Amino acid sequence: MSALALEFDGGRLGRRAEAGFVSPVAGQQSAPATRDAVGHASARGLDLFTFFLADIQTGFGPFVAIYLTAHAWTQFDIGLVLTAGGLVALACQMPGGALVDAMRSARLVAVIAVGAICLSALALAIWPTFLVVMAARVLHAGASCVLGPVIAAISLGLVGHAALGTRLGRNARFASIGNGFAAAAMGVCGYLISSQAVFFLTAALAAPAIWALGRIRLDRIERPLNTNGATATVSVRQVLRERRLLIFAACILLFQLANAAMLPLMGGILTLRSSQWATTLIGACIVVPQLVVAGFAPWIGRLADSWGRRPLLFLCFAALAARGVLFAFVTSPYLVVAVQVLDGVCAAILGVVLPLVVADITRGTGRFNLGLGIVGSAVGIGAALSTSLAGYASDHFGSSIAFFSLASVAGCGVALVWLLLPETRPDSKQPKAAPWPMQS
Repeated sequence: MSALALEFDGGRLGRRAEAGFVSPVAGQQSAPATRDAVGHASARGLDLFTFFLADIQTGFGPFVAIYLTAHAWTQFDIGLVLTAGGLVALACQMPGGALVDAMRSARLVAVIAVGAICLSALALAIWPTFLVVMAARVLHAGASCVLGPVIAAISLGLVGHAALGTRLGRNARFASIGNGFAAAAMGVCGYLISSQAVFFLTAALAAPAIWALGRIRLDRIERPLNTNGATATVSVRQVLRERRLLIFAACILLFQLANAAMLPLMGGILTLRSSQWATTLIGACIVVPQLVVAGFAPWIGRLADSWGRRPLLFLCFAALAARGVLFAFVTSPYLVVAVQVLDGVCAAILGVVLPLVVADITRGTGRFNLGLGIVGSAVGIGAALSTSLAGYASDHFGSSIAFFSLASVAGCGVALVWLLLPETRPDSKQPKAAPWPMQS
């Protein structure tokens, strides 16, 4: 484990209230003013890194299909490449999290991953041949699997467990702003120049992302004075058998099973109803949730600390179920866009609460990022099944039945959260689980 905060509670990364802090240069206790200044600069650095990373990832969204179509690729070949990337992303979730736990420097992992994505973008732009594009997608998928855990780990190291909810809210806000900014900039770039230019822009954005990462000085902020204690780590097998983590992963799988197909299914319906405005309407359906996340994510972080995680998850699933039911009845395109506000509510809650619950469950184990990888695998499985099952239901029973089916899955998620998922907030009054080393 590194001094970058991949261990906590008695390990090398203690909380401010429990220990003093030392300068890595002088080896003496830092002045509070200096520590605050460094902490503020590091927080801004993480804000900017999250923003630019969202910019980079946006370039690998729908722009890939548009670019390859412009180069006379068949839909089968495009689907094959995208599927390969999805399978690699799914397979690398847990290994990626374990890798971040094992590496001595989370910042180094982030630099390598951003560099790999930069190379992927350049390869797509310069050599749009099948083998090169396939390799680029696989490289991008593998690199992306470590970036989520890295950001969560750096956030935990920057603020400690007590303030993690607020920090995750800031992350979600800046990621949302980055997504919206990049989508607009790349859309204009593709329209005015070419679809190829989008990937050159994506590669260029790696430079400010790495610069922002260099502004984060975790070693100057959260290094405790007393480092004699060692974090009690647990085995991978124990993590895989941890009941609370498995229940939470099942909840997230149900969420993605209900959520992933909703907008694509509605996109197909809008295309049939009004092909001329379908692209514009789908764009609005993407932008509206981003605005909601940007506005409400920091507030969600504070609510997670005051209300607890479980009520917010319950609200998230309830909003998803309501969205599915409304999509089954709504015919006006304006109302479709309005319903997407609920998608923003879900995204704001889940973007904050998902890593927060994993941090709660794995606290003191040194397996935070492995836990994120396990939940990330549930995300991938749920999303992959969602589009297939919803497409089958829509083709054979109609779109309304498909939306009701997705809403029913979300309802199952509501029941699972209510009946089985315990509150994980550290100061929760609910009975605490047995200490990790004693669990089997």
